[in-house]
Order: sequence, then C-alpha cells, then structure tokens
Amino acid sequence: MKYSEFKVGMKEEVKKTITNEDIQKFAEVSLDFNPIHMDEEAGKNSIFGKRIAHGMISAGLISAVLGTKLPGEGAIYMSQELKFMAPVFIGDTITAICEIEELISEKNRVVLKTIVVNQDGKEVVTGKATLLKKD
Repeated sequence: MKYSEFKVGMKEEVKKTITNEDIQKFAEVSLDFNPIHMDEEAGKNSIFGKRIAHGMISAGLISAVLGTKLPGEGAIYMSQELKFMAPVFIGDTITAICEIEELISEKNRVVLKTIVVNQDGKEVVTGKATLLKKD
C-alpha cells in the first residue's frame, strides 16, 4: 500500500502456535539459552511453573505484521516500545495485532498500537511502533 492509502484504525494480524522447535530455533539464532526457555526443570522451578517462550518471539510476530501486511513491504522500522504482560508457553497460539493510531504525513510516519494476545484473548505483549513508509 502507498502511504496516501493509510487510515487511522486500519488493522492487520498474524497468528502462530508456539512449538518447542520454535524455541530451539530462536535460541540458536539469538544465542539466548536461558534455562527458563530451554530446561524443563528450570521452568518448573520458575515463577511460571513451566518453560516459557522467549518474549522476543512474540515481538517477532509484531515485526511480521509490520513488514508484510501493515504498513508492509518497503516500510522502515524506526522504533518499538514493548511491555511484556504475561508468559507464552509451548502450545499457546498467539496473535499479533497492529492498528494504525496516528499518521504523521509531513514525515511519512505511521504510528501503530501493537498487541499480542494468546488463545484466551489475554494480552501477553503491548506496545507501540513507528515506521517510515514512502509512497
């Protein structure tokens, strides 16, 4: 889409079920082998009672929406605020939802509310992103 086609309130999303393989692959790429993500016993002894997915996997789904759907191809990610609200567990299905909150036309900026929810509708990540999108 071209910048001129954007409207406040436009929204897009992506959904994914988190697997053990996702966590393994993310650890390999990010080098984050924190035992709370990788070890059943460490997860069991944590405040969550079991292993959790890396928070940045959820953030990665936000990036997928922004880079492929809204604002989409050609957009340049400028900033992202994230607040991790709840853990994501293996088997959870999470949905990243991005909604245009503001358009700054003189700078071709798109400001979006970013939220990730689990299969129960519980917010696991909230935030805001700013992107540059040329026509």
